[in-house]
Amino acid sequence: MKRLLLFIAIPFFCAAQVPEYYSDIDLTLTGDALKSELAALITETHTYELIYTPDVWNALKQSDLDPENTNNVLLIYGYDDTDSAINNDRTRDKNLSCHTSGCAGKWVREHVYARSIGVPNLEFDGPGSDAHHLRSIDNSMNGSRSNRLFTAGNGNATILPNDTFYPGDEWRGDVARMMMYMYVRYGNRCKAINIGTGDALYSTGNDMPDIFLQWNDEDPVSQYEINRNDVLQGLQGNRNPFIDNPYLATRIWNGPQADDNWELLATDKNALTNIFAYPTLTTGVLYIQNPENRDVTYKVHNALGQEIIFRGGSTVLDITGNAPGVYFLTIFDGAAFKTSGIILK
Repeated sequence: MKRLLLFIAIPFFCAAQVPEYYSDIDLTLTGDALKSELAALITETHTYELIYTPDVWNALKQSDLDPENTNNVLLIYGYDDTDSAINNDRTRDKNLSCHTSGCAGKWVREHVYARSIGVPNLEFDGPGSDAHHLRSIDNSMNGSRSNRLFTAGNGNATILPNDTFYPGDEWRGDVARMMMYMYVRYGNRCKAINIGTGDALYSTGNDMPDIFLQWNDEDPVSQYEINRNDVLQGLQGNRNPFIDNPYLATRIWNGPQADDNWELLATDKNALTNIFAYPTLTTGVLYIQNPENRDVTYKVHNALGQEIIFRGGSTVLDITGNAPGVYFLTIFDGAAFKTSGIILK
């Protein structure tokens, strides 16, 4: 425990290294120019096209494992393993996949970019078998989502009165980053504006729904997404860039400033060195040291990337009532940010 504490208590706001995968990308580019380079990269490195059956089944049984229990897969849009309903389960035994009929209580494959929304229909090859947008899902939940478009909402996954679908607070960022990948990888065949509702005012080309850019910021990348990105690179050859660095979406389409994992533009990191939270080993209450009274905002996330707190202008943060474990506090002021680890006893 002491060794873990010494590691995570050090704020990690020093310059991050850009992964070798992106070594040929000109990261000074923005907008369509950057999007074009990323499109070329993820297309050229997509060296193996998964066969829908059996490759995709085998892929999901590796990529969708629950980081907390690798005997299970996480079920997209799911949220409750404790009630009597099975359609809203968040996890399920990885071996309970359903390949025929009679799938109640089992999981199937969800095309997050709905097959019928593709132009033309995605079928079961090409984008239809690209596991970067295929997820394990409860069979009944799969029917509830159907091909409904994604829309703004809050709370758990639900069908909204206008016959659209909110994927749930935990999954909104995952959905956004998958839809960004599908649009960059397959272009007009998988337009983001065809699968997401609402305005597309942030992007100069009006080609990315505002809700996806908002979700990309509000629901940061989880360890689960990172794990599956690594697994799928091993199987397909390519990666989802927006999982590796959500800020790439901000560089391309503008909108809220998502987490910049590579510190591309937020160069003045040391501006926040005098602001920190203590104690790093806590029973729940964190105190903010902000001697210059800077106008900063705080986010606290758990190890799965779920947002616990989003708050500005406070000197005390209370995470009491959450499960013991490792949490991450990000302090930012719009131009700079830093993140540090917290252990909740």
